[in-house]
Amino acid sequence: MQNSATPTHCPYCALQCGMNLTPAPDGTVEVSERADFPVNRGALCGKGRTAPAVLSSRVRLTSPLVRSGGTLVPAGWDEALDRIAEGLSRTRAEHGPDACGVFGGGGLTNEKAYTLGKFARVVLGTSQIDYNGRFCMSSAAAGGIKAFGLDRGLPFPLEDIPKSGCVILVGSNLAETMPPSLRFFTELRENGGTLIVIDPRRTKTAEQADLHLMPRPGTDLALALGLLHLVVAEGLVDEEYVRERTAGWEDARAAAMAHWPEYVERITGVPVPQLRETVRLFCEPESAMVLTARGPEQQSKGTDTVSAWINLCLATGRAGRPFSGYGCLTGQGNGQGGREHGQKADQLPGYRKLDDPAARAHVAEVWGVDPDALPGPGRSAYELLDALGTDIKSLLLMGSNPVVSAPHAAHIEERIRSLDFLAVCDVVLSETAALADVVLPVTQWAEETGTTTNLEGRVLLRRQAITPPDGIRSDLEVMHELADRLGVEKGFPTDPEEVFEELRRASAGGPADYSGITYRRLAEENGVFWPCPTEDTVVHPGTPRLFLDRFATPDGRARFVPVSHRAIAEEPDEEYPVLLTTGRVVAQYQSGAQTRRVDELNAAAPGPFVELHPRLAERLGAAEGDPVAVVSRRGRAVAPARITLGIRPDTVFMPFHWYGEGRANTLTNPALDPTSRMPEFKACAVRVEAVKS
Repeated sequence: MQNSATPTHCPYCALQCGMNLTPAPDGTVEVSERADFPVNRGALCGKGRTAPAVLSSRVRLTSPLVRSGGTLVPAGWDEALDRIAEGLSRTRAEHGPDACGVFGGGGLTNEKAYTLGKFARVVLGTSQIDYNGRFCMSSAAAGGIKAFGLDRGLPFPLEDIPKSGCVILVGSNLAETMPPSLRFFTELRENGGTLIVIDPRRTKTAEQADLHLMPRPGTDLALALGLLHLVVAEGLVDEEYVRERTAGWEDARAAAMAHWPEYVERITGVPVPQLRETVRLFCEPESAMVLTARGPEQQSKGTDTVSAWINLCLATGRAGRPFSGYGCLTGQGNGQGGREHGQKADQLPGYRKLDDPAARAHVAEVWGVDPDALPGPGRSAYELLDALGTDIKSLLLMGSNPVVSAPHAAHIEERIRSLDFLAVCDVVLSETAALADVVLPVTQWAEETGTTTNLEGRVLLRRQAITPPDGIRSDLEVMHELADRLGVEKGFPTDPEEVFEELRRASAGGPADYSGITYRRLAEENGVFWPCPTEDTVVHPGTPRLFLDRFATPDGRARFVPVSHRAIAEEPDEEYPVLLTTGRVVAQYQSGAQTRRVDELNAAAPGPFVELHPRLAERLGAAEGDPVAVVSRRGRAVAPARITLGIRPDTVFMPFHWYGEGRANTLTNPALDPTSRMPEFKACAVRVEAVKS
């Protein structure tokens, strides 16, 4: 590549911040500001600034590895690919196609996610495919589809946030998880708007709020219902809007009225005056928004919780109107696009349902296969991982590290170790890759071209800025070679633009219609919002704002969903009297597989910790920095104490980026939401013990 600046996007979170990359004479890559991209306007967090560090051969994989005598050793590409093909073929022959599992990631480009779903269903013939995005915003997706008929993280651009009158931010610490986005909320307040943050911790985001509510973890559903009760009781329902643009209000209203303020206070710990103040601040201005993140979504009732917050928006006329609405702050870099194009257990490209005959026929025609040959829906992410070594004998895994990121992680690690065969494609030797029979080193964000879809539904073009090292291949090349070895010689191109052209055809007419989006448009227009059904920019420039005229339901009306409070799957008791909640810190990302290899980030966040209230620390006899053990029914984790008044006395917090004795997901509960199949990461019963030296 030339030594000139290449405009592209960050490899980490769903903001997909714009940046320029320039190869330096010493072989490194320099990051510089790209002010023309409206999401971050040049601003970058520490992860984005240091992202090129993972391109270094010092930390990345540079050769295929195969297991020999219990050890991973370097091998050639042909040997490694042959071994994978042989392992998958043997499993299919002995146990059938569904004994082959495929597990993807929310960081894969749209082209890779699309091809991975096609590979699973066409080459392997397996229904057993899902991805780690199931752990991200599947509850919000399910709630959005129920209410609006469509799931897109934000139905409006981030630039609309400062123009709203009030934003309720539920369970998001965006000051640490996506720092460049904080400016939109700062501008909101500068414009006279109000920010309400709901979080059991006094986070850096909560410190920016006009009002901070600190509910008990796992009670967000009751909180939303209590607010809706007050909206009804105080005569603040937008009756005309409800009548003209919604359906199902009476049942949702009846359910909410069972959650009177004092009852909700007992459940959540949020005082009634704060509930009333929240309703006042939310209902007074002409426009308002509710934005949720993993806090309310990563629960065994996450879909109902999202529905309750959407009901609040609908009852007050806050959806499908300018500078108003419900939105979800997607987490992973391509968490949105990653589930739209086929690597989710129940979906085909274009966000089509796998059990819809018309959807199957459309996609099968694009793929050149018989619709009846396509397998049906498979297991969700945790259920797939839980079946490893029993029903599923072999696994192909791309861009995920479930040994760290999955709930009940010690159990999942055991299941992975029990596989007959495991192949992993990754840029680094993650904790999961270290268990594999074959590991393939693949290209990274700066070394390849492809598209992602950010949290706004804005499809973006990541451009290749540097040439990958010798011996590195792209995931598309891997799937092409494996398909060929497994008897499918056509249909798996290695050029990302060629893949995207096929994706356009496969998505045409679907809920997530990309058929009018081209690489040329993405380059010229700085991204295009889906749905976009035609290349003619005059006829259809893309859809930055959804639902202004009608919702994506058959009759155009949004649906209220009646929901009621229920307890988390595992309430505290005498043996486990404290609640654990988990999350991220600013200097690390997800399972830490990449960020833990960056010296600057490790210096800022070197390891796990347990955040606890002084009263709990005093009962334990623990001082700042002392090791404490957090014990659940699933295991034990040990990390230094971090004592703060910024957390509820009945709650402890652990970040989940690390492996080893401080692995937070050793403790978390895999209880699943019945609709989204989201595990309950955000609340489980634990006890905390001082660790004697």
